[in-house]
Amino acid sequence: MARFDGRVAIVTGSSRGIGKEIATKFAEEGAKVALLDINETALEETAKEFRDKGYEAIIKITNVADSAQVDKAVESVVDQFGKVDILVNNAGVIRDNLLFKMTDDDWQTVMDVHLKGSFNCARAVQKYMVENKYGRIVNISSGSALGNRGQANYAAAKAGLQGFTKTLAIELGKYGITTNSVAPGFIETDMTKATAERIGISFESFVNNIVSTIPVGRSGKPADIANAVAFFCDSASSFVNGQVIYVAGGPLN
Repeated sequence: MARFDGRVAIVTGSSRGIGKEIATKFAEEGAKVALLDINETALEETAKEFRDKGYEAIIKITNVADSAQVDKAVESVVDQFGKVDILVNNAGVIRDNLLFKMTDDDWQTVMDVHLKGSFNCARAVQKYMVENKYGRIVNISSGSALGNRGQANYAAAKAGLQGFTKTLAIELGKYGITTNSVAPGFIETDMTKATAERIGISFESFVNNIVSTIPVGRSGKPADIANAVAFFCDSASSFVNGQVIYVAGGPLN
Protein backbone atom coordinates (compact mmCIF):
# COMPACT_ATOMS: atom_id res chain seq x y z
CA MET A 1 0.00 0.00 0.00
CA ALA A 2 1.34 3.43 -0.97
CA ARG A 3 1.83 5.97 1.79
CA PHE A 4 -0.88 8.37 0.61
CA ASP A 5 -3.47 5.96 -0.76
CA GLY A 6 -6.93 7.42 -0.20
CA ARG A 7 -5.60 10.88 0.68
CA VAL A 8 -6.52 14.13 -1.06
CA ALA A 9 -3.80 16.78 -1.28
CA ILE A 10 -3.98 20.42 -2.32
CA VAL A 11 -0.67 21.98 -3.37
CA THR A 12 -0.50 25.67 -4.20
CA GLY A 13 1.97 27.05 -6.71
CA SER A 14 2.18 23.57 -8.18
CA SER A 15 2.54 24.21 -11.90
CA ARG A 16 6.34 24.00 -11.74
CA GLY A 17 9.39 23.88 -9.50
CA ILE A 18 9.11 22.81 -5.87
CA GLY A 19 5.31 22.79 -5.88
CA LYS A 20 5.16 20.51 -8.90
CA GLU A 21 7.67 18.14 -7.32
CA ILE A 22 5.66 18.03 -4.08
CA ALA A 23 2.47 17.28 -5.98
CA THR A 24 4.28 14.60 -7.98
CA LYS A 25 5.48 12.96 -4.76
CA PHE A 26 1.94 12.73 -3.42
CA ALA A 27 0.58 11.42 -6.71
CA GLU A 28 3.33 8.80 -7.01
CA GLU A 29 2.41 7.54 -3.56
CA GLY A 30 -1.30 7.22 -4.24
CA ALA A 31 -2.90 10.57 -3.40
CA LYS A 32 -5.48 12.41 -5.43
CA VAL A 33 -3.98 15.82 -6.09
CA ALA A 34 -5.45 19.26 -6.68
CA LEU A 35 -3.02 21.60 -8.40
CA LEU A 36 -3.62 25.28 -7.59
CA ASP A 37 -1.78 28.00 -9.45
CA ILE A 38 -2.32 31.32 -11.20
CA ASN A 39 -0.30 30.30 -14.27
CA GLU A 40 -2.95 28.69 -16.44
CA THR A 41 -0.65 27.57 -19.26
CA ALA A 42 1.91 25.91 -16.99
CA LEU A 43 -0.88 24.39 -14.92
CA GLU A 44 -2.47 22.77 -17.96
CA GLU A 45 0.90 21.35 -19.04
CA THR A 46 1.57 19.91 -15.60
CA ALA A 47 -1.91 18.42 -15.38
CA LYS A 48 -1.41 16.71 -18.74
CA GLU A 49 1.89 15.23 -17.53
CA PHE A 50 0.14 13.90 -14.43
CA ARG A 51 -2.74 12.39 -16.35
CA ASP A 52 -0.39 10.80 -18.89
CA LYS A 53 1.27 9.04 -15.95
CA GLY A 54 -2.08 7.83 -14.67
CA TYR A 55 -2.22 10.16 -11.67
CA GLU A 56 -5.60 11.40 -10.47
CA ALA A 57 -5.24 15.16 -10.60
CA ILE A 58 -7.40 18.23 -11.09
CA ILE A 59 -6.44 21.86 -11.61
CA LYS A 60 -7.83 25.02 -10.12
CA ILE A 61 -6.65 28.34 -11.51
CA THR A 62 -6.46 30.31 -8.29
CA ASN A 63 -4.92 33.51 -6.99
CA VAL A 64 -4.23 32.50 -3.39
CA ALA A 65 -4.25 36.14 -2.30
CA ASP A 66 -7.96 36.30 -3.18
CA SER A 67 -9.94 34.63 -0.41
CA ALA A 68 -13.07 34.22 -2.56
CA GLN A 69 -11.10 32.36 -5.24
CA VAL A 70 -9.49 30.16 -2.61
CA ASP A 71 -12.80 29.31 -0.93
CA LYS A 72 -14.32 28.42 -4.29
CA ALA A 73 -11.34 26.27 -5.29
CA VAL A 74 -11.28 24.33 -2.02
CA GLU A 75 -15.03 23.78 -2.09
CA SER A 76 -14.73 22.48 -5.64
CA VAL A 77 -11.93 20.08 -4.65
CA VAL A 78 -14.08 18.69 -1.82
CA ASP A 79 -17.05 18.37 -4.18
CA GLN A 80 -14.94 16.37 -6.63
CA PHE A 81 -12.78 14.31 -4.27
CA GLY A 82 -15.02 14.19 -1.19
CA LYS A 83 -12.56 15.66 1.30
CA VAL A 84 -9.19 17.33 1.76
CA ASP A 85 -6.51 15.72 3.92
CA ILE A 86 -3.38 17.67 3.05
CA LEU A 87 -2.61 21.29 2.26
CA VAL A 88 0.82 22.47 1.18
CA ASN A 89 1.14 26.25 1.05
CA ASN A 90 3.89 26.60 -1.52
CA ALA A 91 2.76 29.49 -3.78
CA GLY A 92 5.28 32.28 -3.76
CA VAL A 93 6.86 35.18 -5.60
CA ILE A 94 9.99 37.26 -5.22
CA ARG A 95 10.35 41.02 -5.58
CA ASP A 96 13.94 41.36 -4.41
CA ASN A 97 15.57 44.72 -3.83
CA LEU A 98 17.56 46.58 -1.24
CA LEU A 99 15.41 48.36 1.33
CA PHE A 100 15.95 51.86 -0.05
CA LYS A 101 14.88 50.69 -3.52
CA MET A 102 11.98 48.49 -2.43
CA THR A 103 8.58 49.83 -3.44
CA ASP A 104 5.26 49.52 -1.62
CA ASP A 105 4.15 47.11 -4.34
CA ASP A 106 7.32 45.00 -3.93
CA TRP A 107 6.53 44.63 -0.24
CA GLN A 108 2.80 44.10 -0.48
CA THR A 109 2.86 41.60 -3.35
CA VAL A 110 5.19 39.30 -1.44
CA MET A 111 3.14 39.61 1.75
CA ASP A 112 -0.11 38.96 -0.09
CA VAL A 113 1.05 35.79 -1.83
CA HIS A 114 3.10 34.19 0.94
CA LEU A 115 1.31 35.24 4.11
CA LYS A 116 -2.22 36.18 3.10
CA GLY A 117 -2.30 33.31 0.60
CA SER A 118 -1.31 30.77 3.23
CA PHE A 119 -3.85 32.21 5.64
CA ASN A 120 -6.60 32.06 3.03
CA CYS A 121 -5.84 28.45 2.14
CA ALA A 122 -5.45 27.22 5.71
CA ARG A 123 -8.68 28.89 6.77
CA ALA A 124 -10.52 27.38 3.80
CA VAL A 125 -9.40 23.79 4.43
CA GLN A 126 -9.50 23.69 8.22
CA LYS A 127 -13.27 23.29 8.49
CA TYR A 128 -13.16 20.14 6.39
CA MET A 129 -10.18 18.79 8.30
CA VAL A 130 -11.79 19.55 11.67
CA GLU A 131 -14.94 17.75 10.60
CA ASN A 132 -12.90 14.70 9.55
CA LYS A 133 -10.63 14.90 12.62
CA TYR A 134 -7.61 14.60 10.36
CA GLY A 135 -5.34 16.94 8.48
CA ARG A 136 -1.80 17.84 7.48
CA ILE A 137 -0.82 21.42 6.73
CA VAL A 138 2.70 22.24 5.57
CA ASN A 139 3.85 25.80 4.99
CA ILE A 140 6.89 26.33 2.79
CA SER A 141 9.14 28.83 4.51
CA SER A 142 12.79 29.51 3.56
CA GLY A 143 16.28 29.79 4.93
CA SER A 144 15.84 33.47 4.08
CA ALA A 145 13.59 33.69 7.15
CA LEU A 146 16.86 34.10 9.06
CA GLY A 147 17.66 37.20 7.01
CA ASN A 148 19.04 37.73 3.52
CA ARG A 149 20.39 40.82 1.79
CA GLY A 150 17.95 42.27 -0.73
CA GLN A 151 15.01 40.28 0.61
CA ALA A 152 13.49 42.30 3.44
CA ASN A 153 10.01 41.50 2.11
CA TYR A 154 10.63 37.81 1.40
CA ALA A 155 12.53 37.21 4.65
CA ALA A 156 9.79 38.85 6.70
CA ALA A 157 7.07 36.85 4.96
CA LYS A 158 8.92 33.55 5.35
CA ALA A 159 9.64 34.24 9.02
CA GLY A 160 5.97 35.11 9.44
CA LEU A 161 5.02 31.72 8.04
CA GLN A 162 6.98 30.05 10.81
CA GLY A 163 4.99 31.90 13.47
CA PHE A 164 1.80 31.12 11.57
CA THR A 165 2.79 27.44 11.52
CA LYS A 166 3.34 27.24 15.27
CA THR A 167 0.07 29.02 16.01
CA LEU A 168 -1.97 26.71 13.79
CA ALA A 169 -0.25 23.74 15.45
CA ILE A 170 -1.53 24.94 18.81
CA GLU A 171 -5.05 25.74 17.61
CA LEU A 172 -5.68 22.73 15.38
CA GLY A 173 -3.71 19.94 17.02
CA LYS A 174 -6.62 18.71 19.14
CA TYR A 175 -8.56 17.98 15.94
CA GLY A 176 -5.98 15.56 14.59
CA ILE A 177 -4.47 18.25 12.37
CA THR A 178 -0.73 18.85 12.39
CA THR A 179 0.91 21.96 10.99
CA ASN A 180 4.60 22.07 10.16
CA SER A 181 6.96 24.04 7.98
CA VAL A 182 9.75 23.18 5.57
CA ALA A 183 12.37 25.90 5.09
CA PRO A 184 14.47 25.22 1.97
CA GLY A 185 18.03 26.36 1.66
CA PHE A 186 19.42 26.79 -1.84
CA ILE A 187 17.27 24.84 -4.31
CA GLU A 188 17.76 24.91 -8.06
CA THR A 189 14.51 26.39 -9.41
CA ASP A 190 13.32 29.11 -11.77
CA MET A 191 13.18 31.41 -8.75
CA THR A 192 16.87 30.95 -7.92
CA LYS A 193 17.70 31.39 -11.61
CA ALA A 194 15.91 34.74 -11.42
CA THR A 195 18.04 35.66 -8.40
CA ALA A 196 21.23 34.92 -10.34
CA GLU A 197 19.97 37.08 -13.18
CA ARG A 198 19.13 39.88 -10.75
CA ILE A 199 22.65 39.99 -9.36
CA GLY A 200 24.17 39.70 -12.82
CA ILE A 201 26.01 36.36 -12.84
CA SER A 202 25.49 33.09 -14.69
CA PHE A 203 23.39 30.48 -12.96
CA GLU A 204 26.28 28.00 -13.15
CA SER A 205 28.58 30.40 -11.32
CA PHE A 206 25.82 31.21 -8.85
CA VAL A 207 25.32 27.51 -8.05
CA ASN A 208 29.05 26.80 -7.78
CA ASN A 209 29.59 29.69 -5.39
CA ILE A 210 26.80 28.53 -3.11
CA VAL A 211 27.72 24.83 -3.23
CA SER A 212 31.15 25.74 -1.86
CA THR A 213 29.40 26.81 1.37
CA ILE A 214 27.07 23.79 1.73
CA PRO A 215 28.41 21.02 4.00
CA VAL A 216 27.00 18.15 1.89
CA GLY A 217 28.75 19.56 -1.17
CA ARG A 218 25.82 19.86 -3.53
CA SER A 219 22.90 22.12 -4.31
CA GLY A 220 19.37 21.23 -3.34
CA LYS A 221 16.79 19.89 -5.76
CA PRO A 222 12.99 20.18 -5.58
CA ALA A 223 12.80 16.47 -4.70
CA ASP A 224 14.69 17.20 -1.47
CA ILE A 225 11.86 19.48 -0.37
CA ALA A 226 9.17 17.06 -1.54
CA ASN A 227 10.69 14.32 0.62
CA ALA A 228 10.61 16.52 3.72
CA VAL A 229 7.02 17.56 3.04
CA ALA A 230 6.02 13.91 2.62
CA PHE A 231 7.52 13.10 6.03
CA PHE A 232 5.37 15.74 7.71
CA CYS A 233 2.27 14.55 5.83
CA ASP A 234 2.69 10.87 6.63
CA SER A 235 -0.04 9.53 8.92
CA ALA A 236 2.79 8.09 11.04
CA SER A 237 4.02 11.64 11.80
CA SER A 238 1.03 12.53 13.97
CA PHE A 239 3.20 13.52 16.95
CA VAL A 240 5.29 15.92 14.87
CA ASN A 241 3.54 19.27 15.14
CA GLY A 242 4.56 22.91 15.03
CA GLN A 243 8.04 22.15 13.74
CA VAL A 244 10.26 23.94 11.24
CA ILE A 245 12.82 21.84 9.39
CA TYR A 246 15.57 23.51 7.39
CA VAL A 247 16.37 21.45 4.31
CA ALA A 248 19.64 23.10 3.40
CA GLY A 249 22.43 20.54 3.31
CA GLY A 250 23.72 21.78 6.64
CA PRO A 251 22.95 24.18 9.49
CA LEU A 252 22.09 27.77 8.67
CA ASN A 253 23.34 30.65 10.81
